[in-house]
Amino acid sequence: MEDFALERYFARWEFAVRHQLSASDVEPYTLRELLALADGETKQLWDRLALGYTESAGHPLLRAEIARLYRQLDGVHVLVVAGAEEGIFLAMHALLRAGDEAVVVTPTFQSLHAVPRSIGARVHTIALRSERRWELDPDEVARAVTPRTRLIAINFPNNPTGAHIGSDVQRSLIDIANAAGAVLISDEVYRGLEYRDEQLLPPAADLSDTAVSLGVMSKSFALPGLRIGWLATRNVALLDRIAKLKDYTTICSSAPSEILALMGLRARDRVLERSREIVRGNLSLASEFVASRGRELDWIPPRAGSVGFPRFKRRNADDVSKALAEQHSVLLIPGSVFGEYPSHFRLGLGRRDFPAALEELGRLLDS
Repeated sequence: MEDFALERYFARWEFAVRHQLSASDVEPYTLRELLALADGETKQLWDRLALGYTESAGHPLLRAEIARLYRQLDGVHVLVVAGAEEGIFLAMHALLRAGDEAVVVTPTFQSLHAVPRSIGARVHTIALRSERRWELDPDEVARAVTPRTRLIAINFPNNPTGAHIGSDVQRSLIDIANAAGAVLISDEVYRGLEYRDEQLLPPAADLSDTAVSLGVMSKSFALPGLRIGWLATRNVALLDRIAKLKDYTTICSSAPSEILALMGLRARDRVLERSREIVRGNLSLASEFVASRGRELDWIPPRAGSVGFPRFKRRNADDVSKALAEQHSVLLIPGSVFGEYPSHFRLGLGRRDFPAALEELGRLLDS
């Protein structure tokens, strides 16, 4: 299996610097802050929690609460997994065999195209392009589909570009997958971080009997340390195959994490508003920063989510990122970890130390 470029970069620098300027999550809750959000039932569950094994599919109350994020799903349509990573790994292995084909919109989380290749599937990538302002043309997806296509993978709001799609494009992608007899895997981990209410799309699992929606507590819900994610689909036969594969990976989730995730989900209105408030403030600062350095930087402003993908006009992002980490103790993710984007870098808008980290980047550029 190919090295996971983003995670290898994080492994080198994430805990060796003072500031994160490229984190894709939102400022994590402290345990004290999260427990303060608990309702009576979840507080009692926490106080009486025994540290034994949990149900393989996930705690029934947690699955039911996740299902409330959807209009057409019940708890039986949800499988709890260890973050988005396990969900992607298991879903790809349940759907693909060597010789199959997958269509994946890029740039994106590397697992969405690396795992299919590791299985022996042929991967057709559809690249979002800056000259199109990172907008997806569904006709490109349709042209990449063949009789051997088994899945189409998308990620919107998109990491790292901050791109988003409208309901018309979403509907087209579902129709393309249905016509091909393929499964649409919709990575929706940044759902809830839209900048305007009208940008909020229905989950793909609500719109199609076969589509799979991927969710996680790490991004919009600001609880990455719980390592709780989920796959949601009305395709119960597929969900059963995935559940059987999970017996060979994590088997079940962490009991404390499941109860803590339940707390966060039940307080989701407050949790998501906190996340959106942090992102809104940092997006404003980022826009001012890029505008004030027009000779050095430009970007296509993100449309949704907690990341953007600016570009250095005259510098290599790998060089800047290395100097920023070594000289200013700030982590900046260069675009090269997402593919052929040597001048781009991922800008994370979710952390409260964003102003301080951005100031350090300015100092480096000035020097």
